[in-house]
Amino acid sequence: MSDTHALVPTQRPARYGKQLVNHLGRKQGGEWDESSNTGWVVLGDGRLEASVANEFLDLQLTAPEADLARLEDVVGRHLVRFGARDELVCAWTRADGSEGTTQTAPSESDESAHA
Repeated sequence: MSDTHALVPTQRPARYGKQLVNHLGRKQGGEWDESSNTGWVVLGDGRLEASVANEFLDLQLTAPEADLARLEDVVGRHLVRFGARDELVCAWTRADGSEGTTQTAPSESDESAHA
């Protein structure tokens, strides 16, 4: 198993954490605890832990190495879509310090290219 971490700055970390956990947890399980502002989601053989840290949503993902980039992308794409109005950026860093994937909201030019 490998670990990757993203610290996403936002004015509303609890809102996005709850929304992300509730949405992704529908398939294989997950739970958000409003009293502690923490949650978890099962993602196949992986697991996402989410917590609020001041004005950040702190995401910790543990998964088999072969699945890590795909799961970073799944989690990050959902989060930036939920937070499109706030222009969230989800940049992952692997446990060894190397860069993981980064998800951002599509720009208007990207959206018009697909129209």
